Amino acid sequence: MDTNKKIVHISLNSLFTDGWSYQDQLLTKYHKKMGMEVTDITSHWINDDKGNVVWDDRNEYVNADGVKVIRLSMKGKDEFTKKLKRFVGLAETLEKEQPDILFLHSVSFQDITVVVDYVKKHPEVVLYADNHADFSNSATNWISKNILHKIVWKHYAKKLIPYTTKFYGVMPARVDFLREVYGLPAEKLELLVMGVDDDEVPKALAPETRLEIRKQYGIAEDDILIITGGKIDMAKRQTVTLMKTINKLANPKIKLIVFGSVVDELKDAVQEQCSDNCQYIGWIDSNRTLEYYGSADLVVFPGRHSVFWEQVVGIGKPMICKYWNGTTHVDLGGNVKFLYEDTEEELEKVITSVLNSPEEYNNMKQIAETKGMKAFSYSQIANQSMGLI
Repeated sequence: MDTNKKIVHISLNSLFTDGWSYQDQLLTKYHKKMGMEVTDITSHWINDDKGNVVWDDRNEYVNADGVKVIRLSMKGKDEFTKKLKRFVGLAETLEKEQPDILFLHSVSFQDITVVVDYVKKHPEVVLYADNHADFSNSATNWISKNILHKIVWKHYAKKLIPYTTKFYGVMPARVDFLREVYGLPAEKLELLVMGVDDDEVPKALAPETRLEIRKQYGIAEDDILIITGGKIDMAKRQTVTLMKTINKLANPKIKLIVFGSVVDELKDAVQEQCSDNCQYIGWIDSNRTLEYYGSADLVVFPGRHSVFWEQVVGIGKPMICKYWNGTTHVDLGGNVKFLYEDTEEELEKVITSVLNSPEEYNNMKQIAETKGMKAFSYSQIANQSMGLI
C-alpha cells in the first residue's frame, strides 16, 4: 500500500482531546508518522485536564502531531437527538477534504448515512471502521440492548458492509459485539488492539524517572512497588479490596500507590485504607500516567477493563488483572495473572505467589518485555490498521 495518501478519521462518537492517549489520537499521530496527510473530523467536546467534558470553540487547526483537526457542531439540542449523532456540515467537509482513505471511530452514529453516500459517490475511497462497544460499557439495559443497539445501531452498521474493507474491534469482546449484536460478517472482522505511544516509552522506563517518582513518595529502590490507577468508580471498587490486601500483608517492603479520581461513594473507603504501605495520591497529569506505571514492579487492575491495561503491557510490565470474557488479549503467554473472584483472599494468594517466586515473576516480566512491547506498540498497530502487516 502506498502510504503517501490522505486519510480522514471521523471521531464524531468520541471526545477527540489533543495529547490524550486513546485510539483516535494515537492512530492519527502514527498515520502521520507513516507519511500520510491526516485529518480528524470530530465534535467541539473535549476532556479537560481533570477529565471533565468541556467545549473547544476552535473550528479548524493543526495539532502538535501535525494532524488537521476539524470540529463540527452537533445538530439538535435535546438528549435524544444528541444520542443519534448528526453533525452540521459533515458531507461538505468530506467533499472538501477528498480523502483516499476513511477511518471511522465507531459504527453507531446516524451520520453513517453521510459516509455511505460519500463512498458511493467516490468508490475509490478505502473505508475502515473500529468499534469500542461491548457488553461492559454498552447495551447495559433492556432498551439500550434491544432497541438502541439491536435495531437502531445495527441498521446503520449494516449500511457500511458493502463499502468497508475491515471492521476492527479493539478487544476480542468488541469484535464479538460487532458480530453478535450488529450481525456484521466474520470475514470482515479483525482485532486491532489499543496500545502505547512508542514515543513515550523511553521516558516511562528511564531509571531517573523511576527514582524520581519513588523518591517523591518515599519508596525505596529495593521496595516492591505495586501501582493501580485510573477512574475509580463502582465498576472498579475492587481497588479498595486491593488496598485492604496490601495492608493485611503488612510487609514493609511491599508498597501500593493508587492514583486517579474516586467517586463520592468510595472516597471514605479509600481514605480509610491509606497507610504506610498504601498511598492514594489523587489525580495526576494524564501525560505522566505512563511514567508512574513505568516506576512499578507490578501493576494490578482488580476491576473493570481500562485502556491502561494495554498501555502497561506495551511498556513491558507484568500485570495482575480481573478476568473479563473477551479481554484476555493482554495475556501473551504468561505476562498476566487473572483474578476470578472479588476477594482479599484471592488477591493475597495471587500477589504473594508472584512476588514470592522470583522465577515466576521474571518469566512474566520477560514475556511482557519481549512480546508485549511489540504487540502493543502504536507504530505496529498503525501499520496493521492499514493492512500492511
